[in-house]
Amino acid sequence: MAATTHTVTNQAPPLAGYDVYGTDRALREGVERHLAGAEPELLGEVREELHALGRAAGSAQALRWGALANENPPELRTHDRYGNRIDEVEFHPAWHRLLGHAVGAGLTDAWGRPAGHLRRAAGFLVWSQAEAGHGCPVSMTHAAVPALRTDPELAAQWEPRLTSHVYEQGLRPAARKAGVLFGMGMTEKQGGSDVRANTTEAKPLDAAGEYLLRGHKWFCSAPMSDAFLVLARAPSSSAGDGLTCFLVPRVLPDGTRNVFAIQRLKDKLGNRSNASAEVEFDGTWARRVGEEGLGVRTIIGMVAATRLDCVLGAAAQMRQALTQAVHHAEHRSVFGARLIEQPLMRNVLADLALESEAATVLGLRLAAAYDAGTEQERAFLRIAVPAAKYWVTKRCTPMVAEALECLGGNGYVEESGLPRLLRESPLNSIWEGSGNVQALDVLRALRREPMALNAFLQEVGRARGADHRLDSAIKGLLTELADLEGVEARARRVVERIALVLQGSLLVRWAPPEVADAFCASRLGGDWGAAFGTLPHTLHLGALVERARIAG
Repeated sequence: MAATTHTVTNQAPPLAGYDVYGTDRALREGVERHLAGAEPELLGEVREELHALGRAAGSAQALRWGALANENPPELRTHDRYGNRIDEVEFHPAWHRLLGHAVGAGLTDAWGRPAGHLRRAAGFLVWSQAEAGHGCPVSMTHAAVPALRTDPELAAQWEPRLTSHVYEQGLRPAARKAGVLFGMGMTEKQGGSDVRANTTEAKPLDAAGEYLLRGHKWFCSAPMSDAFLVLARAPSSSAGDGLTCFLVPRVLPDGTRNVFAIQRLKDKLGNRSNASAEVEFDGTWARRVGEEGLGVRTIIGMVAATRLDCVLGAAAQMRQALTQAVHHAEHRSVFGARLIEQPLMRNVLADLALESEAATVLGLRLAAAYDAGTEQERAFLRIAVPAAKYWVTKRCTPMVAEALECLGGNGYVEESGLPRLLRESPLNSIWEGSGNVQALDVLRALRREPMALNAFLQEVGRARGADHRLDSAIKGLLTELADLEGVEARARRVVERIALVLQGSLLVRWAPPEVADAFCASRLGGDWGAAFGTLPHTLHLGALVERARIAG
C-alpha cells in the first residue's frame, strides 16, 4: 500500500546523464589552451574522445558500476579447492567494466601519442569522477613506461602491451595477452617511505639480468596486475646500498605461476574497490631493470608520474564534490529562495569552485610540461610536481567535507555518494609519499638543482605585473627562499607558498578576471577566513558559481 502521509518535494533530482568533460569549463578551456597550436585533426580527435569519455563518466551506468565496485570489495583466494596456492584476487564485474573502459579510452597510453600526457591527464580527471579506486592500476601501468625505458630490451617487450587499449583480465603469460597492467612494490613495514630501509634480497642467477627475490612488501598495490616493479638489494652491487629495480611477472613465460604469496588484503578507510596487499617473495623470479644499485634512480620516473596522477585524482574528486554541491543548491529551496541564490551559500560554492579550478589548471599545466619534454620543462616539473602533489592533495579532504555539508543530512547518507568521496579524499595525500616526503623533496631540488628553481621562477614570472597581490606573494617567497637556515622545520610553509604562487600565476594568465581576482584576494592577499565560504563579499561570487555549474 502506497504511503499517503506526504509527497516528496524540494529534493534535487539524480545527477546523471551529463557530459563530465563538456560541462567543466575550466577543464575544457585548459585543454583547448594547451592544444592551441595543434593540427586541426588532432584537436578534433582530442575533443571527440574527451566528450565521449565525459558522457560515459556522467552516465547512470558508470555511476552504478562505481557503487557496485565499492559495495562489493575484492576478495583474496589464496588456494584453490585442492589446496594449491593460487594467490588470486576476485573483483566484482563492475570493477572490470570500469577498468576496461579506462584502458579502452587510452588512459594508460600517454608516452607515444601526440599531446599524449595532456589528453590522458584530462581523461584521467574525467573518468576518475565515475569511480576513483580503479585508477590505481591505470596510473601505475601508465607510469611504468619511463622506468622500463631504462632497458631498451624490456621496453620493446612490454611497452606495447602497457600502452594497449585492450583490457584482458585473468592471469596468463604476458606474451599471450593483448594488454597488461602493472603494479608497484616499494614499501616495507620497517621503512615506509624510507625505501632505503628495504630488506628484500635479490640473488643473481647464471642468466644475465635474472635474479631470485626473497623478502616482503608491506603495501603492494593492484596485486592482480600482470607484472610489478619492485625494489630489492643486489648484494653483488658495488653501488651504495645495492638497492635495485626489478620486474616481477605474476606468470612466467612457460605458464607457471611466479612465487607471489599474497598474505592479506588491506582493510582501508576508502579506496574500497581497489586491492592493496601484503606480499611475500621466496624464490620469486625477477628481471633487473636498469643497473644494479641504481634502483631509486630507475624507478623515480614512475614515482613522478604517479605523483602527477595523485594531483589529477584529487582534482577529480574536488570537481565531483563541487558538482554535487552546486547541483543540490540549484534544486533545493530554503527560506523562500533557491539555496544557490542565498548569499552565504553562494560564498561557499564560489570558494569551492575557486579551489577546484586552481587544482585543475595546475594539473593540466604539469601534463603539458611532460608533453613539451624540454630541459626547461623537466626542470620546472622537478619542483612543481611535488609542490602540487603536496598542496592539491592536502586541499582535497576539507573541500570534499565542505561540499558534503552543502547537502546537509542528504550528503551524510551513503546513497548520495559523498561519504564514499570523503573516505577517498585523504588517499592521494598519502600515496606515493605523504606530505612531509613531498615537502622534503622540494627542498632537495632547491638545494641541489638550481635549474629547477630558475625554471619555476621563470614560470611564475610570466604573470608578474598583472596583479599586485601576486607580485607581493612572489617577493615574499623569494625572501623565504633566500634563507634556507633551518628550512626543514618550515618546509611545509615554503612548499605551500610555492604551490599557491604557481596556481595564482596560472590563473592570472589564463582564468577569467573574476576567478583570478578572487584567488589573489583570498589565497595570496590574505582576505580570507579559516574555512570555505569566507571570501570577500565584494567579489563577483555569482560569476564564480555560474562558471562551476554543469549546464553547458
